Amino acid sequence: MENIVSFLETIQKITEKDTRYKTEVYTFVMEALDFTVSKLKEPRHVTGQELLEGIREYGIKQFGPMTRTVFEYWGVKSTEDFGEIVFNMVDNGLMDKTEHDSKDDFKNGYDFREVFDKGYRYELNI
Repeated sequence: MENIVSFLETIQKITEKDTRYKTEVYTFVMEALDFTVSKLKEPRHVTGQELLEGIREYGIKQFGPMTRTVFEYWGVKSTEDFGEIVFNMVDNGLMDKTEHDSKDDFKNGYDFREVFDKGYRYELNI
């Protein structure tokens, strides 16, 4: 319980300093990270691109056709925003990075309309 309180307090500090994103997106990113790691054969550090794919899959699993709408409500309009969120968490000790990780890993990951609107309809037709 203490870790959860500490996590939430840290997220509160982050969102007070950087008001672009709602508190909920930080919890979602941690859940998406857990989801991504759980799909690996063995736990290890994941790349920005791997996390983006996990965010895409987990978002659709959680929110279905409303994924893009939820993300936009949280202030997230592109994969670059997830890079900002991840590095806010890194800078505040909630996530780790390697020397090879950078915000650039999240640039041009995918188009939200393509994967969450058109992509979701495609997944329903499978």
